[in-house]
Amino acid sequence: MGELFRSEEMTLAQLFLQSEAAYCCVSELGELGMVQFRDLNPDVNVFQRKFVNEVRRCEEMDRKLRFVEKEIKKANIPMVDTGENPEVPFPRDMIDLEATFEKLENELKEINTNQEALKKNFLELTELKHILHRTQQFFDEVSHAQFVAGVISRERIPTFERMLWRVCRGNVFLRKAEIEDPLEDPTTGDQVHKSVFIIFFQGDQLKNRVKKICEGFRASLYPCPETPQERKEMLAGVNSRIEDLQMVLNQTEDHRQRVLQAASKTMRVWFIKVRKMKAIYHTLNLCNIDVTQKCLIAEVWCPVSDLDSIQFALRRGTRSGSTVPSILNRMQTKQTPPTFNKTNKFTSGFQNIVDAYGIGNYREINPAPYTIITFPFLFAVMFGDMGHGLLMTCVALYLVIRESRILAQKSDNEMFNMVFAGRYIILLMGIFSIYTGLIYNDCFSKSLNMFGSGWSVRPMFSTKGANWSFETLDRNAVLQLDPAVPGVFGGPYPLGIDPIWNVATNKLTFLNSFKMKMSVILGVTHMLFGVSLSLFNHLYLPLNIFLGFIPEIVFMSSLFGYLILLVFYKWTAYDANTSKDAPSLLIHFINMCLFNYNDPTTKPLYSGQVLLTPLLRPFLLSSFVVIKPKLQFSGKHAGRRTDAKMTRSLQFNFGDVAVHQAIHTIEYCLGCISNTASYLRLWALSLAHAQLSEVLWSMVMHLGLSSRSGGGFFGLSIIFSAFAALTVAILLIMEGLSAFLHALRLHCEICRRRFYSLTHGGRPRQRQSRLRVLFHGEI
Repeated sequence: MGELFRSEEMTLAQLFLQSEAAYCCVSELGELGMVQFRDLNPDVNVFQRKFVNEVRRCEEMDRKLRFVEKEIKKANIPMVDTGENPEVPFPRDMIDLEATFEKLENELKEINTNQEALKKNFLELTELKHILHRTQQFFDEVSHAQFVAGVISRERIPTFERMLWRVCRGNVFLRKAEIEDPLEDPTTGDQVHKSVFIIFFQGDQLKNRVKKICEGFRASLYPCPETPQERKEMLAGVNSRIEDLQMVLNQTEDHRQRVLQAASKTMRVWFIKVRKMKAIYHTLNLCNIDVTQKCLIAEVWCPVSDLDSIQFALRRGTRSGSTVPSILNRMQTKQTPPTFNKTNKFTSGFQNIVDAYGIGNYREINPAPYTIITFPFLFAVMFGDMGHGLLMTCVALYLVIRESRILAQKSDNEMFNMVFAGRYIILLMGIFSIYTGLIYNDCFSKSLNMFGSGWSVRPMFSTKGANWSFETLDRNAVLQLDPAVPGVFGGPYPLGIDPIWNVATNKLTFLNSFKMKMSVILGVTHMLFGVSLSLFNHLYLPLNIFLGFIPEIVFMSSLFGYLILLVFYKWTAYDANTSKDAPSLLIHFINMCLFNYNDPTTKPLYSGQVLLTPLLRPFLLSSFVVIKPKLQFSGKHAGRRTDAKMTRSLQFNFGDVAVHQAIHTIEYCLGCISNTASYLRLWALSLAHAQLSEVLWSMVMHLGLSSRSGGGFFGLSIIFSAFAALTVAILLIMEGLSAFLHALRLHCEICRRRFYSLTHGGRPRQRQSRLRVLFHGEI
């Protein structure tokens, strides 16, 4: 995995490739996938580069393959995908590939042309057959008149009839009959409904008008004999020709299917070969050619840890094309290298989540390893339900177990592919949801009575040892339990929340307080963790530790860290007997921020509060007013990302830097408050998910369980199906997507800002250049 917690250390290297081996060397480097070539000809037009003709030939082969692929899809023939990664063809093999593709394209075009002509002839004969078959009754009604017979699309009949009436002034007689079976259009292949018509008229003038109207409406006119005997003989001849033509069409279609099926077996391999060749020649166009025309010079970014693998790939490429070895020479540069993070099938999903918002600068902390734990955990805090988490885990496990088969099938469903790519993310989200559901004691909105209840069911003002009778329980809909009376465990519930809260009328009040405090604690801990990570980014400029990291960590610890300590202190210092006298945390925190340490109306939370709280004032003030000068603009402290020319030309203005940093400091301090409030979404979405689950149970599932009739089982089956469908659609998909997006925001917009600089001048920072390699992501 290399350096998992930072981007890989990169170096700029110069390659000297012999002309005979350059193609093979680039091919080996592309298969390795560890180098990014730089363009050494930025001022040269694309059409003036050395290998432009080879690129055009590859594009032409790709066009021919796309034509064949279109024909294969039109014929509904599946393309075989064995997952094979073929080797790159040698340059001399390009002529054979071009000849193969040219022959295949010409053969398919010839087959299509012949087939279209045959289908057109078949359509004409079929239409003539329907005319001869259906016009006999028309001739019985009208005799001794000129006529025109033909076929027209059925939807054009009303307009066609009105046009004939208006142009011919009602001096024509139109008869029509529908053709029951649709006819195939030879050009588009669509099924078209048509009708047979015959028009009777008198005189050549009307004849010309009728034919022009028929031509305008794209009606097909056919010769039709006047006598029944002639029509019968012509119909017999037409039927015979249709049978012969149908046999030829079947043979043509069989030949076309054989050609396409043979091509479908190698289409993917051909595509990969052609596009790899195109990528190689495109890369060779980025290189310089020395004056002797015998050597190509390239510059590449590559990981330092993979230099041995790159050298070995160059040796493999050289053996296949030249006796002179290729040379790799590391270069010194002040340019910022691209960011490169190695991933595997487990970490790639989390790395994609991180990179979707912004890619860190070179050698900055990579948030992906920490996101593997924090992202599914914060999701589970909002989604926490044992039942829903178990369903999500089962779906993800199915995708993980059958991942090899699913990858081999190569699904084209974009939504499914996106879910499959995040299968390990979904798996961890489901596992963490089971854990948080266990803590909340919530399974499909119901509690599990695993250890019994820790409350004692005794009246609040009864004598010790007197229990409620069944008569008392039957007469009273609501009873109050005394928290001061010790229960079964004599202390806190062993794991999670006591199941008795599920039937309590003040359940929501209790959970509101619990989950709100929990959200603040998790949020402040998450932000402090992000600030702590910034320490590793400041190691390149140690002065930032004293002027950036320490004031930030002191400010958050003195304000919000102190608040968390007060929450834990109040939980442990007060019990059921003394909780009524406990002072308000909110009032105490407000007084601390207003420097009001001697409020006579508020009881101290702990002894020594009046002495300890004022000590936090200098820490808050010092961290708030510290202004960190941007020392990277001075030549003495120039950072590694500062260009030397810019350093010499730019003058250091302490006043502007001080004002800018003061604004940044105020924004940071205010942002800490607003971001802490943003973590309250953990509380809000958790309660929303629990309430939706409870409403769904009470309004759907409860109806089936409360039935006492004989057909209750069948009703319960139907209701359970509706309950399962709504659970998947609303609570798993919609609520899961909502919790996913909110967890993504908490990571990207709030936590990563603590150790990344993702904005500059009030605008989103441009994405850092990421390592781009051949073949990977292009094929």
